[in-house]
Amino acid sequence: MKKDTLLSTAKALAVLILLNVLGNLFYDRLDLTEDKRYTLSEPGVNSVLDFEKPVIIDVLLDGNLPSEFVKLKIETQQLLAEFASKNKNIKFNFLDPLANVEDTDAVFAQLQRIGLKPANVTVEENGKVSQEIVFPWAMVNYGEKTVKVSLLKNTLGASQEERINNSVQHLEYGFADAFSKLKLVDKKSVAVIKGNGELDDIYLADYLSSIREYYNIGAITMDSVASSPQKVLDQLKNYDLALIAKPTERFTDDEKYVLDQYIMNGGKSIWLIDKVAMELDSLFNETGSNLAIQRDLNLDDFFFKYGVRINPVLVNDMYFTQIVLASGEGNDSQFNPLPWYFNPMVFSKNDHPINNNLEALRMQFANSIDTLPNTYDKTVLYSSSPLSKTVGIPTKISLDIINIPPKKESYTNGNKPLAVLIEGRFVSAFKNRIKPVQLKGVKEESSIENKMLVVADGDVIKNQIKNGQPLELGYDKWTNNFFGNKEFLMNSINYLLDDTGLINIRNKRVAIPLLDTKKIENQKTKWQLVNIGLPLVLTVLFGLAFNYIRKKKYSK
Repeated sequence: MKKDTLLSTAKALAVLILLNVLGNLFYDRLDLTEDKRYTLSEPGVNSVLDFEKPVIIDVLLDGNLPSEFVKLKIETQQLLAEFASKNKNIKFNFLDPLANVEDTDAVFAQLQRIGLKPANVTVEENGKVSQEIVFPWAMVNYGEKTVKVSLLKNTLGASQEERINNSVQHLEYGFADAFSKLKLVDKKSVAVIKGNGELDDIYLADYLSSIREYYNIGAITMDSVASSPQKVLDQLKNYDLALIAKPTERFTDDEKYVLDQYIMNGGKSIWLIDKVAMELDSLFNETGSNLAIQRDLNLDDFFFKYGVRINPVLVNDMYFTQIVLASGEGNDSQFNPLPWYFNPMVFSKNDHPINNNLEALRMQFANSIDTLPNTYDKTVLYSSSPLSKTVGIPTKISLDIINIPPKKESYTNGNKPLAVLIEGRFVSAFKNRIKPVQLKGVKEESSIENKMLVVADGDVIKNQIKNGQPLELGYDKWTNNFFGNKEFLMNSINYLLDDTGLINIRNKRVAIPLLDTKKIENQKTKWQLVNIGLPLVLTVLFGLAFNYIRKKKYSK
């Protein structure tokens, strides 16, 4: 008998050892979530495969966190575990930046200096409301390089559940993007087009400094086209994308032809165009008004060939962003945020990698775009709200409209396209036309697969200035609101130039089931009794039943 027991034990040990060996040889993970949120996409996996040295990720989500951030921490931890399973050099740890710190103000200042902005969280528990400060950031370190990853995605008017869903949905792209930045060696190039009254560099400063992590940036001045068109085209061909940010002066046919041939040779382009000449600053005069007139850029025939038409109208939208005006004089001045219907607040459709999971954009004196039938694929990324309309020009724009309640019944022709993505094999805009200048290697019939973005608002890229310094793009210093302009334009350029498909991770959809706080509060006592009282009652009943059966069985 003893021999049989030893034999059985030996067999069991042998089976356990075999299972362990097989487990090490054939390791795998199963994602049983309905939305497969822990299954990395192919671009996500590829982003970590090439690291041959440790990548250290410090996540600043630890300690006594509000409940919603505890959920975000768990989701982040599980996602990083997936990355680590693909490459053993991925190491991560969670830190509390305020742990064992005496001077918290100094830590706050230090973290904000390096760009880690805190999140102010309102916590409501047992009828009591308190404010908590959290730093929802991760630092991805590889050698001497460090990339910051924001873990929290805010959306105007979002509920707690939407806030967490948006944040979790962004995690894989955020970390995969950081890994790609750390490995980046050969950067693509972006040409900022000058010479036609485009925005000054200081108004592009924040955007250009942000994309500098990904791309090399240079300036191409179109003034030289008149004397050396071939030279300008050859210079342009060294760049992968051309950025045309709010031109205010007319393009010559020579300049358009050079840009056309740049596009036909595979150059991507972003066009940020104002078809109407009107600025808010121009209203700050004695009359508080000015005349909005058409801006002739000589680009209508150019865009027509690519299948879009920018209309010389202004979009008036009941979903607006505010402007701030001063009332009173001297020390008695008060600054009041007021509705401004010519500054649409434009919400994302969440139907494309560029616009998915973005904060609302702020546009200023935007125009509408018509899409025209041709063979190219056209995607309307942003439109005005259903409660919007267009105002023809010339027209007088006055600050007095702030005091006139809008007539809602007149806002019946909304959903005007404001930003359109064009994709396909382009045909030259100068096909079957007399060429304004002679260029070498002219292409007319079909380009390689190409992409172009047209936005009917030049100010969408314009950052504000304070004390002579550029502020972050999307931040409004007057209302202290943040808009999604920067991320929209970052996503746009990444999509146009992304050969790895990394931007497509943004299409991933997740849904995190959260507890209903109101239901918890209303049914708190009930579930306390169920979870604490019921097990005690069942234990007592089991004990009584067991004793009764035992006495009955052995009493004989």
